[in-house]
Amino acid sequence: MEMKKLQFKTNINCSGCVSRVKPGLDNAAGIREWNVDIDNPDKILTVQSNGITADQIIAIVQSKGFKAETLD
Repeated sequence: MEMKKLQFKTNINCSGCVSRVKPGLDNAAGIREWNVDIDNPDKILTVQSNGITADQIIAIVQSKGFKAETLD
């Protein structure tokens, strides 16, 4: 499967917030690697996708109490 880089604008704004989404993203099938740039004003979540969809990633983030929207 082709590796894709997906990016999302989020409201994950500190290391404590990152730790709340970490289990969901770490355990999701189809995510090879991910990180959140909490220094960026848009709190950019970057995901190296190996089959997971943008909608599935947004659902994981939302299930942890945060917002995420795809970047164009």
